Amino acid sequence: MENCIFCKIIKGEIPCSKVYEDDKVLAFNDINPEAPVHVLIVPKTHVQSVMDINADDCQLISHVFYVASKIAEELKISEKGFRIVNNVGENGGQTVSHIHFHLLGGRLLQWPPG
Repeated sequence: MENCIFCKIIKGEIPCSKVYEDDKVLAFNDINPEAPVHVLIVPKTHVQSVMDINADDCQLISHVFYVASKIAEELKISEKGFRIVNNVGENGGQTVSHIHFHLLGGRLLQWPPG
């Protein structure tokens, strides 16, 4: 998408604090962290939201969770626990129309979240 901020970050047009990258995803620190560890994991393929996932995207989404577990280990939050969040639509709190996942940890996270 032409005006998608995450697509611009993926293309290198906007800088980010990269945590991980491979051919399928880019992970970087959130600029407005809600926890000591707050990493965004963004598929390089532009998919607007969970509502737009098709059968071909299933391996991509499972890869996101695989990457999240590896990042959690690397950032030393896997032992005590962490949260993976995906917001969908306006009422779900999605502010960027490019599917992405928040990896949050480094402190006790409260429930319910919102």
